[in-house]
Amino acid sequence: MPDPKSFHLPPEEFRRRGHALIDWIADYQARIESLPVLSRVRPGEIRAKLPPAAPLQGESFDQILADVERIILPGITHWQSPNFFAYFPANASGPAILGDLLSSGLGVQGMLWSTSPACTELETHVLDWLVPMLGLPEKFLSTGPGGGVIQDTASSASLCALLAARERATHFASNRKGCDGRLVAYCSAQTHSSIEKAMKIAGMGSDSLRHIAVDENFAMRPDALQRQIALDVEARLVPCFVCATAGTTSSNAFDPIREIARICGEHKTWLHVDAAMSGTAALCSEFRFIHDGLDLADSYTFNPHKWMFTNFDCNCFYVADRKHLIQTLSILPEYLRNQATESGAVIDYRDWHIQLGRRFRALKLWFVIRHYGVQGLQYHIREHVRFAQQFAGWVASDARFELAAPAKLNLVCFRLRSGDEKNQILMDRLNASGDLFLTHTKLDGKLTLRFCVGQTNTQARHVERAWARIQRETADGES
Repeated sequence: MPDPKSFHLPPEEFRRRGHALIDWIADYQARIESLPVLSRVRPGEIRAKLPPAAPLQGESFDQILADVERIILPGITHWQSPNFFAYFPANASGPAILGDLLSSGLGVQGMLWSTSPACTELETHVLDWLVPMLGLPEKFLSTGPGGGVIQDTASSASLCALLAARERATHFASNRKGCDGRLVAYCSAQTHSSIEKAMKIAGMGSDSLRHIAVDENFAMRPDALQRQIALDVEARLVPCFVCATAGTTSSNAFDPIREIARICGEHKTWLHVDAAMSGTAALCSEFRFIHDGLDLADSYTFNPHKWMFTNFDCNCFYVADRKHLIQTLSILPEYLRNQATESGAVIDYRDWHIQLGRRFRALKLWFVIRHYGVQGLQYHIREHVRFAQQFAGWVASDARFELAAPAKLNLVCFRLRSGDEKNQILMDRLNASGDLFLTHTKLDGKLTLRFCVGQTNTQARHVERAWARIQRETADGES
């Protein structure tokens, strides 16, 4: 029990309870495959089980852990289940969980180099490790004018890129005077919704975001981008930002970065590349086609918390020239002044993102890379792609189904040929079974099922079982 004089948890009690919690997590991981993937609770059901007011006196850890099992677990959709094929993965692993635990135990607030030098320097070093690991351009290394930083999500990274682009285009006048309505930005019709949200936050407005048409593979058409920019320039507007996507959310389409970069170069427009999920595939040399043209980009982002076994949240954001980002986001009040910052010899990551405070996220990424090694990470990525390609082959060979988009990596977009209603019924029946979880999108105006292979412990048998379930539910729906 807590010390009655201080109410804090004594070290020995913390040790014992910590072991109990680790045991619970290990047991959860061992049984996760037996749990329904999608939570089955009704709206308000979790809150109805919670007391209306906070406890006046502290409760025992045994009571708390029992309520995790009784109240919390039924309300969990099990993202770490090997039968989770929905959205994009948010996979975790033992090394990442332990690294995150260490981060919490150290309790570092790494806003400045001086507030914990190891927090900053490990992050810089691990981000530099990833440049050759992924075959990224050397201009993203911290040893040159560029560098990388860990953000929470790709949404935040894209917002920072947009803000830096805004300021570069206005010679940093927008930071002082606000936007004048002349700046415009571009993305494809398949780009993640976070770009539109970033436009609103940045004060540029969603009306100033141009959604560029895509080709038959759902990738941005450079000719359409060129025409739209020409129209905007003719209207005396200022093109300042283009987002190209290496692996869109709906269909995993890959925009032609090199062709887009050539257009951006002509108009001195910032090119940001979003590879949130698919970027991890570049650990394997055979998949580095996804980054063709990246050497011409101003910024780049990908999420180790999606497909690199590093639990949420962990985004890597790189810039080719960090001075634009720092000048955009840096404010130095008196209470943050210190000798190390004023020496110019250190990185203060508070100047690289929106928030001031920051967690020691580099620890979990460091743990993951050191535990798996490059070869271990490559093995699992190749296996996931192999499973997905096998699944795509089964779909293509079944006359009832069709592939709705090219399956280049680990996402398979497919649908019944019999129309939206049948596809909706199929997805609802699959998700109600508890055996697996799929989500959908619309491609060419048609409801399309998405099957994404990327969870840490997904094996061939899980994919085979999912296909068997899909076939069985399809047959039942036709009878």
